[in-house]
Order: sequence, then structure tokens, then C-alpha cells
Amino acid sequence: MCKYFRGKEMDRMPDFAFRAMAAMFVLRDRLTTPGDRLGKFGILKGQTVVDYGCGTGSYLKRASELAGENGTVFAVDIHELAIKAVEKRIVRENLYNVKALLAKEEKCPLGDSAADVIYALDMFHMVSDPDSFLRELNRILKPSGSLYLSDGHQSRREARVKMLKSGCWTIEKEEKYCMHLRPVKKS
Repeated sequence: MCKYFRGKEMDRMPDFAFRAMAAMFVLRDRLTTPGDRLGKFGILKGQTVVDYGCGTGSYLKRASELAGENGTVFAVDIHELAIKAVEKRIVRENLYNVKALLAKEEKCPLGDSAADVIYALDMFHMVSDPDSFLRELNRILKPSGSLYLSDGHQSRREARVKMLKSGCWTIEKEEKYCMHLRPVKKS
């Protein structure tokens, strides 16, 4: 049962599990301010930011504020219900610089080197093919960009092994909540 709620290496969680997770996030977001974590990610006005595995969009309001009116935030997820939830949030919270994108077949619809900053929070444990996933993030990130990757429901050691095995990233800094990664030079 835990597999369905945590999504361990299954990529897209079942609809019922997504709905349950969304309900828990409503409660969590009322009790905490999840967007506060983004202040440590170096997001600057005018940048292009990607919230990869955005879920219901808990971090989008703060990302939108940090990127500012000349920046863009892309909320990317593989789950159709996530995209619907984000589209509602965009309207409800007037997030004029946020765009929801559905990733299909492990591909993000953004072009090469499109993003300055990518954050993938509390979702890496769900990825069944970490190498492909990390290569895709490397493809959409600018060579000078930053990826903030949290461990999710796996150990830091396990997340680090997956990340290093991909050959796409170097560790800039490790913090309690996530790793700050830089892309390996693209060939």
C-alpha cells in the first residue's frame, strides 16, 4: 500500500493516490510554507525556472515571486491531474508567469538549455529510470544553471549513487533538504 502513496520507482502514481496526496498537501500547505525552501535556490528576477514533478503546485507562488514579472516558471509533471491542479492554481493565485506542461514518455516539452534553475522536490524516489530522467534535466538546463534535487523517500546515499551514475551532474553543495547540482559539460 505504501508503494502507491509514495510511488517508489513507479513514475506515474495511480489517480486515487494522487488525489490522496493532493488532500494531504492542502493540509500541509495550511500548516507550513513550503515555498520558503526556494529562497535558498538562488532564483533571480527574470530567470526561467522549472518545477519538475510539480504535483499540485505548492511551490509555484514563491517561484513566481522570485522569478518576477520578466521571468517564467514552468510547472512540469507526468500526471494529468497535476497539470489540472496547477492550471486551477495559476488562475486562483494569479500566477501570470507560470505555465503548466505535461511531460510525456519521459520527455519534457521544453527546448535544450531552456532553464536557469530546476528544482525537483520530493519526487526523485518515484523515478523508475533515474539515468534517463537526469539526462533529460541536464538537456533542459543551461550549462551555467543549477539543479536542486531532494532525496524524496530514499536515503541521501541512494539518491547520490543514482545521480553520480548518470554522469550528468556534479555536486556543488549538499544540504539537509537537497543537493545543489551543476550539469556536467554537454558534448
